[in-house]
Amino acid sequence: MVAHGGHPDLHQLTPEGAGSQIGIGGRDAKARGVRDLAEDLALMPMEGGARVAIISGAHRMNEDAQGALLKTLEEPPAGVTIVLCSDDEDRLLPTVRSRCARIRLGRVGARDVEAILLAQGITDLPLAGRLARISGGRPGVALAYARSPDAIRARRNLARQFLDLLGASPAARLAAIRSATPTALEMVDALEVAALAAARSVDDPVVARTAAGVSRGNRPARSATVVDLRANHDASSPGADDPTTDDDSADDVPGKAVPAARRRRAAEALISVWMDLTRDLALVGAGGARSVRDAALLDELVVATDAIAAAAPAAFLLRLARGAELVAGNVSPELVLDSLVLAWPTRRPA
Repeated sequence: MVAHGGHPDLHQLTPEGAGSQIGIGGRDAKARGVRDLAEDLALMPMEGGARVAIISGAHRMNEDAQGALLKTLEEPPAGVTIVLCSDDEDRLLPTVRSRCARIRLGRVGARDVEAILLAQGITDLPLAGRLARISGGRPGVALAYARSPDAIRARRNLARQFLDLLGASPAARLAAIRSATPTALEMVDALEVAALAAARSVDDPVVARTAAGVSRGNRPARSATVVDLRANHDASSPGADDPTTDDDSADDVPGKAVPAARRRRAAEALISVWMDLTRDLALVGAGGARSVRDAALLDELVVATDAIAAAAPAAFLLRLARGAELVAGNVSPELVLDSLVLAWPTRRPA
């Protein structure tokens, strides 16, 4: 029942909406929130004496929701275990953190990820090793990439585009970061479709759940159709008429009005690839070329590293981390990406 998501004593709360936030909620609200979870936990268990509540992406709770959760954390109903899953515990209020027992979970070793890929029989050893590094120790991500050559190709194209921008003018950078949105969304869609396929084929429930939530924080993909973002769009249907889009959404992807939630996902995907690339640049500059995640780009990384200031990648990594935090906090993704691309290191004059 747990594996199929139908256990009545397992309660889950996940970020929702364009900003991927968890709010207070309430039965009269559109999205489930902390109050709905508290009401569920106040009921008697149906299958036994134990109940579990899982809040995925707990760091995406706004301050009001965290405040509303305090009483439940302080005095949970009998037999209830509440699990807060967070990638960034610093964004949780100190009062919330002080009421929780802290358990740190590490990522899976590259060799173990390779073994999982090879056990599925969907890739050969060289590709399994490469995907194990690219995934950063996340088996679900590796499985999704293994099932989606389009996603691998899109990721490499994005990385090379960022490297090309090291020598570009500010105007060219701003134009390029906007044109990268379709590629990022193609990668996101391809990964979601592949993740669903991986989740259905993996016997291990832990790995299957990781695969199913690879790109949506344990939320399943919306569909198994990859959207062609460059398709012609009817000019008589402006994005302003769609409540799920912002007024400027049609400018982000030529000819297509992209919903705000998908534009935010594109920004998150771009920043994720950008962070991995910048990390590899910093490693190459520090003599750690053997530890880069994408060895296929090693020659290009060496050339790029020789052309920029030695301290530039490490400094830009901090900006990327802040940018990811702003995008998660519902700041305009276009504004964040524009700021980042203008701050991207510049090649030194020959």
